[in-house]
Amino acid sequence: MLGPWINSAALLIGGGAGSMLSARLPRQVREALPLTCGIISAGIGTVMVNKVHTIPALALALLAGAFIGEMLFLERGLETMLGWLQSRAKRFIHFEEGDAHAQGFVRRYVTILVLFCVSGMGIFGSMQEGMTGDASILMTKAVLDLFTALIFAADMGASVALIALPQILIQSLLFCSAYLLIPLLSPAMQADFSACGGIIMLATGLRICGIKIFPIVNMLPALLLIMPVSALWVYWFP
Repeated sequence: MLGPWINSAALLIGGGAGSMLSARLPRQVREALPLTCGIISAGIGTVMVNKVHTIPALALALLAGAFIGEMLFLERGLETMLGWLQSRAKRFIHFEEGDAHAQGFVRRYVTILVLFCVSGMGIFGSMQEGMTGDASILMTKAVLDLFTALIFAADMGASVALIALPQILIQSLLFCSAYLLIPLLSPAMQADFSACGGIIMLATGLRICGIKIFPIVNMLPALLLIMPVSALWVYWFP
């Protein structure tokens, strides 16, 4: 379980470094680094799509997963959860009425908490390592999180580094759950799972760069569907 530890360590280091740099980080750096992270994610996703074994199964799983996500309003539900968490946080963080800075801090902190802990790349990378032992996705996410945490912590302080705790808990649970699936998987299923994760990473990269706002959360059910769909497709159309 190398990936979750490296990813969380990178978040700790980035958060600590950003809080020390604070206002010394130039504005153009804060604007350029997220764009670079986005194009890296898109590039890795493109490479992973080439691993696909059964293209029709991949397309079916992605379309069905997106349909389920849209019907269940997953992305809207996440936004509602963010609002709920923000309102709960305000009960424990006391600030003067009308203090826009403190209110903005709460909103941004809850948002980046979700960004680091339940991103598509983190979910896919944890499951990928659990099933194949390949930690490269989470190690890449660690590099991206290092600089992303640095940028956020420059504005919000060392509290960003604390997000490493829930992050490693969530990624470890995903890793262990995926590890239990290994006896049931075939090489074709694992290849199609990687390709499905690659599509989601490509969409994530395009969203980060502001090229197209894909509903990433609504696409995540495809990660649960791709392996059974791949197995059934190979069985029916060998």
